[in-house]
Amino acid sequence: MSKVSLNSPASELTDNGNGSTGARAVVETEYEREVARMYDGKQDDFNLLLGKETNLVHHHFGIGDFDRSPDALRSESAIQRRLHELENAQTERLLDLLTGLGPEHRLFDGGSGRGGTAFMAHQRLGCSVDGATISRYQREFAERGARQRGCDAEVRFHFMNMLRTGLPTASMDAALTNEVTMYVSELTPLFREFARIVKPGGRYVFATWAVDERGGADETIAAIDRHYACTMHTRGAYLRALLDSGFVPYHVAQMDEDALPYWELRLRSEHRDTIEQLFIDGYRSSTIAYLMVAAERVGQ
Repeated sequence: MSKVSLNSPASELTDNGNGSTGARAVVETEYEREVARMYDGKQDDFNLLLGKETNLVHHHFGIGDFDRSPDALRSESAIQRRLHELENAQTERLLDLLTGLGPEHRLFDGGSGRGGTAFMAHQRLGCSVDGATISRYQREFAERGARQRGCDAEVRFHFMNMLRTGLPTASMDAALTNEVTMYVSELTPLFREFARIVKPGGRYVFATWAVDERGGADETIAAIDRHYACTMHTRGAYLRALLDSGFVPYHVAQMDEDALPYWELRLRSEHRDTIEQLFIDGYRSSTIAYLMVAAERVGQ
């Protein structure tokens, strides 16, 4: 795998004009092309509505509760505002696991979407961030946001596959993924790439929805996978892949009760569809688990 400088311009680092990074194409498989097409097409959706006031657009869900009194959250705008607050609360909780990073550190954001998590990480921690996405639309959207915020020198977005980044070995102080690991069919190759680019002693933190083995896979899981064109993994698969890749988990939180209210509130929105009830049923039946994990990169 070819090495590249972290100081290279984004276009040089990630896109040679033929969709390749070094000797490997950014998008290689038919599944990767499906995911890229899906996110290239998400240009007028619920995520944009939720982030319209803060210009922070996320591609993950939220944690926390909401006011359930009869007179609260009766308008669509109030529902959307609270949903976005829950999204931000989720990211803040994930960033709690990266306490200690500062301006001298570099963070890799795998599956960075339209930039919401990267912007919050830079604002809170001061670290530089490199985001990777296989959607050209998402990269362009996030780059505009970085220029508008005046942080494009510190927060950069790349047309890059997180499975094969082409980044130098041990070039990152930490890595994170925010509800994106279900877009790889096997976790170990992904985590090994993160272990390669993260310095020994560095951290990898992630949030994900997973299959809870206590409930067992059922039609709910299959329906969610179809809806998001993803592959949900089990809790055990995450922990085994981390250990197989050189990461030792030191914080594993299952937060199903914190994740459920987001879906209950989203069910009240005029923009609801079939996915809300699937997640509600999944959490209530212990079929789905919501995880936040922090792991240390061990070794030389």
